[in-house]
Amino acid sequence: MDYINKETSEHDLPNIGKPATRALTNAGYMKLAQFTQVTESEILKLHGVGPKAMRILNESLKEKGLSFAKKSYK
Repeated sequence: MDYINKETSEHDLPNIGKPATRALTNAGYMKLAQFTQVTESEILKLHGVGPKAMRILNESLKEKGLSFAKKSYK
C-alpha cells in the first residue's frame, strides 16, 4: 500500500507551513470553502495555527470571494 501524504493530497489549502497545515487537516479542514463555516477565533484555537497562517488563509479566502464566518452574538 502506498503512503499518501494527507497534507498535500486532497486539499486546496495555501502554503501556510507544515505545523498549521497539519493542524488544519487533522481537524478535518481540507478545503478553503470549509472556513466559511467557522470563525477565525475557532481556527486560532488549533495548536500550530498562528497569526501568519491566519493572514495567508484570509488572503486566499479573499481571492476566491470567501471569508471566515462572522462571530454570532446570541
